[in-house]
Amino acid sequence: MDPKLSVITCAHNPRPDYLGKVIEALERQTLAKERWQYLLIDNASDQPLASAIDLSWHPHADHLREEKLGLTHARLRGISESAAEILVFVDDDNVLDSDYLEQVVRLSAEWPVLGAFSGQVRASFEETPPEWTRPYWRRLAINEFDRDSWSNVPCLDQTTPNGAGLCVRRRVAAEYLTYHANGKRKIVLDRMGKSLLSAGDLDLAATACDLGLGNGLFTSLKLTHLIPKERTSESYLLNLLESQAVSSRILESFRSNGDAPTKKRLKTIVADWLRPLFMSPRERRFFRACKRGEARALKSLKGSS
Repeated sequence: MDPKLSVITCAHNPRPDYLGKVIEALERQTLAKERWQYLLIDNASDQPLASAIDLSWHPHADHLREEKLGLTHARLRGISESAAEILVFVDDDNVLDSDYLEQVVRLSAEWPVLGAFSGQVRASFEETPPEWTRPYWRRLAINEFDRDSWSNVPCLDQTTPNGAGLCVRRRVAAEYLTYHANGKRKIVLDRMGKSLLSAGDLDLAATACDLGLGNGLFTSLKLTHLIPKERTSESYLLNLLESQAVSSRILESFRSNGDAPTKKRLKTIVADWLRPLFMSPRERRFFRACKRGEARALKSLKGSS
């Protein structure tokens, strides 16, 4: 087999109904199944997925079990086992539009300067969330836009793809594997059990820029992100923002050759003290969650140096 794409889903104790919709959307892809490989990585789920998920509909699909807990470890296993030049990461709550894979093949050929890219992510909420949550929807990987964009600047908000439907070239994924093998990534980002650390996908995308390639976002790539009701609660979002603040500062250290972030200037400390005085109680809670995350990151970085 010489597939055009390797599609990889990493799952740890997934919701059966959500994963079922992910699989159904993959089965409906317009790209002929002979042109892509599918790997379902079971990341130490309590109930093995191989006994519950039927992949017989696909001629080049495999169940793989990764016992080392953590999304990063599952991704690394998927990279190691994949066969194609382009890798497509589809989370266990990502429902691809039917032409998604066909569009990936087209875009990868038309844009050889890009090492990582993805597309639009629309939300499908289990329950309609309260309106106050809207400013935080981007934190849930929701991203809809009306024009394509690309750059060779790592971690630029306007052009950096996230993990939902992330497409990377093999040489980028191989370099990312090397970062973990040679000790450049002493702190593992991404989900691990109940931890909400993230940014491993951003680091993987930024690796393209390390190799002189770019990142891109394309309107023609579309998927739906299934979001359970608990992920729009205040307690979850507070935990998420704190964890993302941890991840962001650690990612900054990765991208600055391992240097720990410098201490805050007095002006910044004063501003951080004054700013909450002008916020609503809820805004203040979210602001303080982010500051706790930054402090946790500094502690972790000092401990790993």
